[in-house]
Amino acid sequence: MGLTGFVEGGIASIVAGCATHPMDLIKVRMQLQGETSAPKSTPYPAVQTLRPALAFRNTTLTAPESIRVPVPTPQVARAGPIAVGVRILQQEGVGALFSGVSATILRQTLYSTTRMGLYDILKKKWTDPNSGTLPLASKISAGLIAGAIGAAVGNPADVAMVRMQADGRLPLAQRRNYTSVVDAINRMARQEGIASLWRGSSMTINRAMLVTASQLASYDQIKEMILEKGVMKDGLGTHVTASFSAGFVAAVASNPVDVIKTRVMNMKVEAGAEAPYSGALDCALKTVRAEGPLALYKGFVPTISRQGPFTVVLFVTLEQVRKLLKDF
Repeated sequence: MGLTGFVEGGIASIVAGCATHPMDLIKVRMQLQGETSAPKSTPYPAVQTLRPALAFRNTTLTAPESIRVPVPTPQVARAGPIAVGVRILQQEGVGALFSGVSATILRQTLYSTTRMGLYDILKKKWTDPNSGTLPLASKISAGLIAGAIGAAVGNPADVAMVRMQADGRLPLAQRRNYTSVVDAINRMARQEGIASLWRGSSMTINRAMLVTASQLASYDQIKEMILEKGVMKDGLGTHVTASFSAGFVAAVASNPVDVIKTRVMNMKVEAGAEAPYSGALDCALKTVRAEGPLALYKGFVPTISRQGPFTVVLFVTLEQVRKLLKDF
């Protein structure tokens, strides 16, 4: 078993990651919407004191006691992907759309190279040598295993990427201002401990298992179905159709886990203070209680807007790289 699958998958993943990075950044910003304005535990977030006056002929009587009236907390309007993108351009400039791209490159190098290479190895190992086929269940199992290992390897870059992408939404005084992915990882390790590099790793692994199993397995399965039924020949049209379908499946399966992962990774833990979330489950429960179940699908439009093109670029590039490296 050579390293060809790792090289092919790594090149394709880096190209796809860089091409779709702006949509990934918008997705992260949307997933963090509402987090800071979540309802507090106090019964009345704001109280307004009123002293009503009663007019009777020429006499004005003032009520002896203040009447305390709870004032509802104003709801923050949720911005859509276009509005979020425009706001980033206006407030932070064009370059902000590529905030954290160095972390994306490192993440794809570690995470995607590992998962793509392992999936390829497992797929070849489990394929029936007589029929040359691999059942869908085996493809899904290969994706789950490859995704889990890849996520564990790439988690530090994932944390750095989320933080770098989210930094621009914070007030100037609260921004981390990482200069690069290396600076981000170094500062996290020094200031928050080595363990912080694997913050949210359980969610990263769960998401990666879902994405890899749904994305790679569905691509292979859909591509095989198209070719077997003679709908299209093995070419660009087949690759685009199968990859976009795989991207949609992956987006639906992974978005809830992705929202929780983003929030856990981005949380700021002050020294001596209680962390906003004790873990992934706590984050999920607080998110649903404060913002409703649909909050788990925040950022779905940019997720599918990114996941679709990402998967298309990934597999189209992969097929081309395979042709170039087939003799190696």
